[in-house]
Amino acid sequence: MTDPSLLQRGRDAFDRHVWSDAYTAFVAADREQALEPQDLQCLSIAAYLTGQPAEQTNAFLARTHHAYLERGDTAHAVQAAFWLAFALQHTGERAQAAGWMARAQRLLDDRQSDCVERGYLLVPQALQKIANDPEAAAASFAEAAAIGDRFGDATLSSLARQGHGRVLLRLGEIAHGTALLDEAMVAVTAGDVSPAVAGTIYCSVISGCVEIFDLRRAQEWTDALNRWCASQPGMVAYRGDCLVHRAEVMMAHGDWPQAIEQAQEASEYFEQASMRSALSAALYLLGELHRLRGDVATADEAYRRASEAGRSPLPGLALLWLARGQGDAARAALSRALEETTDRRARALALSAYVDVLLALNDIGAARRAADELASLAAALHTPLMRAAADQRIGSVLLAEHNPKEALRTLHRARTMWRDLDIPHEVARATALIGRACRALGDTAGGELEISAARRAFTALGALPDLARLDAESHAASASQDGPLTAREIEVLRLIACGKTNRAIAAELGISEKTVARHVSNIFTKLDVSSRAGATAYAFQHHLVAPRT
Repeated sequence: MTDPSLLQRGRDAFDRHVWSDAYTAFVAADREQALEPQDLQCLSIAAYLTGQPAEQTNAFLARTHHAYLERGDTAHAVQAAFWLAFALQHTGERAQAAGWMARAQRLLDDRQSDCVERGYLLVPQALQKIANDPEAAAASFAEAAAIGDRFGDATLSSLARQGHGRVLLRLGEIAHGTALLDEAMVAVTAGDVSPAVAGTIYCSVISGCVEIFDLRRAQEWTDALNRWCASQPGMVAYRGDCLVHRAEVMMAHGDWPQAIEQAQEASEYFEQASMRSALSAALYLLGELHRLRGDVATADEAYRRASEAGRSPLPGLALLWLARGQGDAARAALSRALEETTDRRARALALSAYVDVLLALNDIGAARRAADELASLAAALHTPLMRAAADQRIGSVLLAEHNPKEALRTLHRARTMWRDLDIPHEVARATALIGRACRALGDTAGGELEISAARRAFTALGALPDLARLDAESHAASASQDGPLTAREIEVLRLIACGKTNRAIAAELGISEKTVARHVSNIFTKLDVSSRAGATAYAFQHHLVAPRT
């Protein structure tokens, strides 16, 4: 016989949401005598929420299914089969998941009754329709949510609403989609849905927010769910892609050390769980974080591993190449990536990097076209982050087009949005550009104030590559005013220092090879050097280019 006090301890702990105590007590009671199906179901939830191995949680769900069948409770047996299929689908075991869903559907068809379980089985059907028929998927999710509402099942209603919301985001119905995501999360944080589903809904909601670049909403729901989880001892709520998205939010808000720690933990978890897609996303994020901090070797290794796990290392790897002086390679890689992708999020990220690369290579016409396309995407997505990113690139292009007055207006708008979003790295980058615009307008003192503010922000973040670029630009500006070289000669010298031939320099600057040769001769004369190596040494000594890493 099962010890009644042991079983009661498990039930009490479950009701109080003390998941580790509930799991321990239920397991001990189950050793003495097989649990009843209701208690088995509670054990499977406690096992999931305390982070037990998936095989163990799935075994408890399978036992729950069979126990309900033995008692003739088909409805609850169908629900257990659904949750088992749901869990198997999450870990990539699609064949087994399909088998359990087929069993659940057959049991329901045999029953021939109107019940909430029919709504649950609409969810996987909707998921299968998303790729080829998103409108039909949206309709199935809406029907499932209506069934949940009719039967008073908040778990089904919220699960279906977040699915409906995600589909609407893909269809471009941003306002309606985010409203459904918000409604689903209100139910989660109010405690209306099963705790076993809370993490799943949250992960989907934050993924949707990141997909449309709505980091403010992602952060708000992250904070709300963190408070909810803190009230439930022993809970392990996050297992999916949201582990990476949480790290992305940390990175955006400038907490790079914690973001690295979170992304590293995520990559280790995904590697152990053989979740290749999520692993590749975590590794790519590590590459981004190390690139921003100037750890070139570690970033390169993370991008390489992300590629091996199946995720394109672009655009981050292209920006790393640009920092190494491999601008042509960066441009070619991003150009190819843009030809191959129509996904809005991937295209927006690639375009942002592409503008930066093109401006570094002085291809202003191509940079203008890429920035204009980015602005069109931002207008379609209607999110502050995308508008800020587009304005910042447009401002950069305006500076290159020698229109600092209009650039300043656009960059101020971008910086205001970055500040509202609390993204300090982008605030600092916009501030540095504003400093350049002020200098170009003859406001030297104002420009220096902005540049100093950007420098302090980059230092606080540990953004060493940005600091190096800022110093190089400052020294170049000083050299162009007080040094022996003209602005065009400094441009040529920088390209010489990057190892470019006269022909390559001519192509990049849009001038003849003969004109380049004349500039090179003038540079040698003014600097009193006799070779390209000597000119390169001068460029690095006088901080006209960033130090090599």
